[in-house]
Amino acid sequence: MRTAVVAGCRTPFTRAGTTLRTLSAIELGRVAVRELLARADLAPEDVDELVFGTVVHDPRAPNMAREVGLSVLPATVPASTVSRACASANQAIADGNDLIHRGYAHIVVAGGAESLSRIPITVSERLGESLAQASRAKSVGGRVKAFRGLGPRDLLPQAPQIAEYSTGETMGEAAERMAKENGILREEQDAWALRSHQRALAGIRDGRLSAEVTPVYRPPEFQEVVDRDNGVREDTSMEALTKLPPVFDRKRGSVTAGNASPLTDGGAAVLLMSEEAVRAHGVEPLAWIRSYAFSALDPGDQLLQGPAYAAPKALERAGVAMSEVGLMEMHEAFAAQVLSNLQALDSREFARSELDRDEAVGHPDPERINVMGGSIAIGHPFGATGARLTTTLAREMQRRDVELGLLTVCAAGGMGFAMVLERG
Repeated sequence: MRTAVVAGCRTPFTRAGTTLRTLSAIELGRVAVRELLARADLAPEDVDELVFGTVVHDPRAPNMAREVGLSVLPATVPASTVSRACASANQAIADGNDLIHRGYAHIVVAGGAESLSRIPITVSERLGESLAQASRAKSVGGRVKAFRGLGPRDLLPQAPQIAEYSTGETMGEAAERMAKENGILREEQDAWALRSHQRALAGIRDGRLSAEVTPVYRPPEFQEVVDRDNGVREDTSMEALTKLPPVFDRKRGSVTAGNASPLTDGGAAVLLMSEEAVRAHGVEPLAWIRSYAFSALDPGDQLLQGPAYAAPKALERAGVAMSEVGLMEMHEAFAAQVLSNLQALDSREFARSELDRDEAVGHPDPERINVMGGSIAIGHPFGATGARLTTTLAREMQRRDVELGLLTVCAAGGMGFAMVLERG
């Protein structure tokens, strides 16, 4: 049984700490799901399952998806939260596909949301132990005793870091290392970043990218409307990008704030249907899911090179060659990561040594990759990006009448994801 991608939409993607900073991931997810159902003209009670991804979990709502669903869908609709780093929404969509493929569901809402403006702040281990001990104490004296021996440093909040638990390396440091190891020049990275902004701006101006976005009315007055991504820069240029200092290797580095994706808030959702549901509701799918694949490699190696391993696996499962792919959406965590993966896909040596293949996998003409920009310009709410990529690819495939499309995502932990979409 095939799975159809019927519709998709998202909130604006805005830089953390800006216009959507007061909304939680749950609230952003609610907006995306509610609008998705409205656009598809689908009654909430028709939904069989909700699967939603997030990365930075709110400890007060461990099953974020359930909280999203309770305000939008009937209480009888099951909901589950998944987390696979930057591929969390892709995991949600893959899970929805599997539910439909097995006949366990006919209509699934899948996606994700992230609020990087509202990251939970942790405390030191010693302070945490003291707080736990104080909560168990039977008297005031016992509670006071629990905090004896704590020094000023123990009271400081622990700043969150986007770093590998296993290696301690941040994503940016990994991208910097990959740029050096793969010979990716600063000029190439800046050129890709500029391209991302220019293409996203064109997509906003001609309405293609804007059509994915639903306005968000900011609480508590609900008078202010946020209706567009605020990371897309129409004033950027190679000259401006060149002036930005490297962030992760200040002396010899090439990764800057300009050629990396920003920390972002946002939510996104897609509507998945079985063939039976498509016929019953009389809808025309944007695309069908042909195959998908996950990959994993040693985080101490090329941390963000997962797509180069996942893409050939997904293509093989789909029974197609890269040369047949008409459009490609590749998540842009960093320009260095995009260019490293494209380099690997185009390398016969990589194919032979890493994939046990005689010939390079290849990739589409760059003119058919990220045709409306990517995460560097649009933004990257960790849990939502996969649903944004799926929506963008499926809608553009329909508009151009492209038969096959491919999307890829790199993810923390040395993981990668790829999915093949088809039309007809």
